[in-house]
Amino acid sequence: MTRPDDPATPAAAPERPAPVPERPAEIRPRTTARRAPDGAARRGPADPVKSLLHHHRDLCERAVDPLEIAAGLEAHGLTDRTAARYRHRDVFALAEELYARRPPRTPERVADGRPGPGPYTDARAAWTLLALLPGAACLATAGVLRVTEGVLGDGTRALVTVVGAVLACLALRACLGRGPLRAPDGAGRAGMYGCWLLSYAVYGEELLAQVMTGGPDGPWDGTPAPLLGLAAAVAPAAWCAHLFTVHAHRRLAGSRALEEFGAGVRPLLLAAVTLFLGALLPLLYLAGLGLGGGTPVAAAALGVLFFVARLLAAHGLPEPGTVALAAACAVEAGAPALVLASRLPGLEPLARPVNALVSAGGTGAVSALACGGAAVGLLLHAAFALSRASAHTRT
Repeated sequence: MTRPDDPATPAAAPERPAPVPERPAEIRPRTTARRAPDGAARRGPADPVKSLLHHHRDLCERAVDPLEIAAGLEAHGLTDRTAARYRHRDVFALAEELYARRPPRTPERVADGRPGPGPYTDARAAWTLLALLPGAACLATAGVLRVTEGVLGDGTRALVTVVGAVLACLALRACLGRGPLRAPDGAGRAGMYGCWLLSYAVYGEELLAQVMTGGPDGPWDGTPAPLLGLAAAVAPAAWCAHLFTVHAHRRLAGSRALEEFGAGVRPLLLAAVTLFLGALLPLLYLAGLGLGGGTPVAAAALGVLFFVARLLAAHGLPEPGTVALAAACAVEAGAPALVLASRLPGLEPLARPVNALVSAGGTGAVSALACGGAAVGLLLHAAFALSRASAHTRT
């Protein structure tokens, strides 16, 4: 055998196997290459839109256009500032990419797909006719009572009134079940509070007047004029809600940012409320000429409160309207309660606010203050809530 440093064997050196110390040098790069993807995964995905598409897969599959995706993203709390994290300038641009990259829908999904976001698609003539029924029922009842005055007894007239009220309620229920005033998620307890407010509009002023003069002394006369005017205003309310929905969807289609859409919808809401009020006041005036009595300011405030509450419910937001109606009921019920409580020894100051309000504006001032304050507060909330794109998607 020869020694490794023997100069007599130079040709044998290339045939020797590689030295053992070079083995770890071959393993170390492979270990580093295997761990590199794990480290990159901890830093976050290279395509953030892909993870967002996976998170909102159902929304993207059901959407029929990018606007529906944009509204759904906004409903989940995504804003234009959040869209910048996904490398897009606004939510609409992000929705367009999600719509373009969504997985293809199956033929069954396409066949059963929902219509695109837009106004309620029922025939206008159908829901317009339904909207006219409550006013027609109230007008027919008032006509029968006027014609039969002095002919029918009190019991028969009371029966006619009850039958007319039941027919008006059934007609109103049918009207609110279709068309632009339909609430997809229901209206909660708003119906119960609405019945209280309507009852107070008819009998509340006379009740408060008797309580303030030491009563109540017995049955009090009602003023059906506000009820007739409000029932006749259901049809204008349906058309104002329809026009607001149509123009809001057009604004949504032409907007490129959430702030731009919100700034364009708020004037539309104010115009819809103003248009409804312009139709309500003549109806209340005509009803007062025919039946007499009632405070038009209180009835007008109640009508605006009902309209804004139902508009919110029709866009999937029934809770704020229910709270506003409950607050108005509490104020109306609290006025005679304070007067009655002031009769107890030492509690006389409780009636001072009610006495001052009635002295300034009459017994109708209580209802005007209650419904007017609730309507203004609810309108301010609606200006914020209905300026969101998520409030204009059908579910």
